[in-house]
Amino acid sequence: MNTARKILLKLIEEIPDSQIPEIIDFIGYLKQKKENQIYKDLESASESSLDFWDNEIDDEVWNNV
Repeated sequence: MNTARKILLKLIEEIPDSQIPEIIDFIGYLKQKKENQIYKDLESASESSLDFWDNEIDDEVWNNV
C-alpha cells in the first residue's frame, strides 16, 4: 500500500462519526467530477471527428445515394 493511501486511511480512522456523511459526500463528488471529465473528453473527441466528414466530396456522394 502506498504512503498516500496509508495517510488517507489513518485520517479516516481519526474522523468523528458525525463527519463521516460529509466525507462520503465529498468522495462521491470527486468520483462524479472524474466521470464528468471522461464524458467531456469523449464528447470532444467525437466532435473533432465530425470535421473529417464535413467536406464537399462526401456531401456529393451522400446526395446521390
